[in-house]
Amino acid sequence: MSFTTVRLGEQGVELLDQRLLPHEERYIVLKTAEEVARAIEEMVVRGAPAIGIAAAMGMAIELARASDAKLAETLTQVGARLRATRPTAVNLSWALERMEGELRSLLAAGAEPDAVREAARTLAQRLHDEDVASCRAIGDVGAPLVPERSIVLTHCNAGGLATAGYGTALGVIRSAAREGRVRDVLVSETRPFLQGSRLTAWELSRDRIPVTLITDSMAGSLMRLGQVDLVVVGADRIAANGDVANKIGTYALAVLAQAHGLPFYVAAPLSTIDFETACGDEIPIEQRAPEEVLHFAGQSIAPEGVKALHPAFDVTPAELVSAVVTERGLVRPPYGPGLARLRNR
Repeated sequence: MSFTTVRLGEQGVELLDQRLLPHEERYIVLKTAEEVARAIEEMVVRGAPAIGIAAAMGMAIELARASDAKLAETLTQVGARLRATRPTAVNLSWALERMEGELRSLLAAGAEPDAVREAARTLAQRLHDEDVASCRAIGDVGAPLVPERSIVLTHCNAGGLATAGYGTALGVIRSAAREGRVRDVLVSETRPFLQGSRLTAWELSRDRIPVTLITDSMAGSLMRLGQVDLVVVGADRIAANGDVANKIGTYALAVLAQAHGLPFYVAAPLSTIDFETACGDEIPIEQRAPEEVLHFAGQSIAPEGVKALHPAFDVTPAELVSAVVTERGLVRPPYGPGLARLRNR
């Protein structure tokens, strides 16, 4: 990959501003946890693993600013603020809990304040590096699922831009393409933020992987015509029973794939599996502002006074998922015991 999504620099958290892609590649430097929180809310950075890493880095830079006497208080306040940014992606709370757990242990043990600050930076960087390795492993596990000369359909962006690097669903596609298995990748535009057309198509074209953009409503027709071989998507949260929360529109693709006898694969790291959430009905679904649906590129696209719905995610029942691809291996139904076995490896 020829870009970096998120990194921890000397001046702060450096993010590739995804709102400007594909036309402009600009990195911004965030110097406080509040700036990181707003960047997550405003989609400067997005994708479950990436926002978890950005939040961890935001916690590290805020602790660097805090006085010695307020480290514990800052840890609590920053954790609460960052958790509230986007509630559906479980990687966010997972990363923050890991940061808080290790740092509180150091504080309780009487560690020097500077040692706690340094540990925060080290752990945030470790989460980043672990995610890169995890995504590459997901790609290697999932690549054999892609038959030779396949046309793969993916939705939203589950690539390097949604992670620390390489990607989950795009990790599978990248690894399969490296082995010569991919004839084309169909990318749904993913309204209303167009993560497919702006981000996924940008990533694939940079890697010289064949890509064809489609509107969200074309998928069923292309499946009927035999122009799709399989579907691979990412996830923002997977419940303990295998239900999957992902970008709105994923559920419809899963239903269409089942109707046409096509495999529907979900690629995600183990950190995306929420073993404390029994099923998809318990997953909180982020409701974003209606204005994001009612406007495009700053222009109103609906009559004045019209209402709009904007759930950012939907839930795909486990029975529609052919397999879950993780860095620790492949899981097929029944997902409850299969996912639990992965947890204990």
